[in-house]
Amino acid sequence: MGKPVTSKMTKSISIFDQNFILHASGALFWEEEDMLLISDVHLGKVSHFRKFGSAVPQNALLGNYQKLDEAVDFFKPQKLVFLGDLFHSSLNKEWLFFEAWMENVSSEVILVEGNHDIISPLKYEALGVKLTPEIILKNFLLTHHPEERPGFFNFSGHLHPGVRIKGWARQSLKLPCFFKTETQMILPAFGEFTGKHILSPKKGDEVFVITKEEVICLVGGI
Repeated sequence: MGKPVTSKMTKSISIFDQNFILHASGALFWEEEDMLLISDVHLGKVSHFRKFGSAVPQNALLGNYQKLDEAVDFFKPQKLVFLGDLFHSSLNKEWLFFEAWMENVSSEVILVEGNHDIISPLKYEALGVKLTPEIILKNFLLTHHPEERPGFFNFSGHLHPGVRIKGWARQSLKLPCFFKTETQMILPAFGEFTGKHILSPKKGDEVFVITKEEVICLVGGI
């Protein structure tokens, strides 16, 4: 059984009699399975863009690892599951950072392969990372791309979900979110240097906006 955690940085929900904790980092913890889910870290993206001349701040690189450390230290999960797009593209110097980071991870690490995960599985396996196209546990389906499959609730990533919140003075703010429908929840992109795809919630959907310090549930129109 996972460790119940309460904090302003978290929000607890129940699905199919299972308990989940949403964290402001964008990670999701499954209590009964002692499993931490993280999607779309896109390691290596900073170096990839800097290589081709984009003015991306170098501290964005270290920010990903700081966030990973914070989430893992917060929950101390038995299993750490990345829901795809762990590394952005082909090998670059950031792989060395990932190797060093893995040396201090005691959790079992599993990568559900995403469309950006093109690095040889042998490189991951050498670090003890297991690769799989999907995970099925109880009534839950864990994938990279959002998927509708009868009888299952789907946890996924890929879309980098966000919502636009409008103020009284015509100002608006785009924020990343956990986007929950009746049959699935799409996790926000965990990576520091990722965009947001703005989604429009429908009746019955739930949106859990994340800031650097808290998770805020928005129900109904936004």
